[in-house]
Amino acid sequence: MRRLTPAELDDELALLPGWTRSPEEDGGIEYWHTAPDFAGAMGFVGDVAAVAEAANHHPDLDIRYNRVRVFLTTHDAGGVTDRDIALARGIMHLLTDE
Repeated sequence: MRRLTPAELDDELALLPGWTRSPEEDGGIEYWHTAPDFAGAMGFVGDVAAVAEAANHHPDLDIRYNRVRVFLTTHDAGGVTDRDIALARGIMHLLTDE
């Protein structure tokens, strides 16, 4: 997989509300989801896991009570690829179906 150029990544992020370049980790994008409570956060994590498993592309997930950080990168490519963007879209689709 080819890593997206900075301009391509900017274009894709403009279409993914809430997704940003990760300030902590070079070469990735992140999204913070806030749920009403811990159970809601865990439900979101389960839904993300199902989408990720179907895509065979697995994000890093950081759970903090009712907040979940989703971090995406394609390690083999050294940054964000179309595969990460597709998974980010799938995750956002979960949120629009709530």
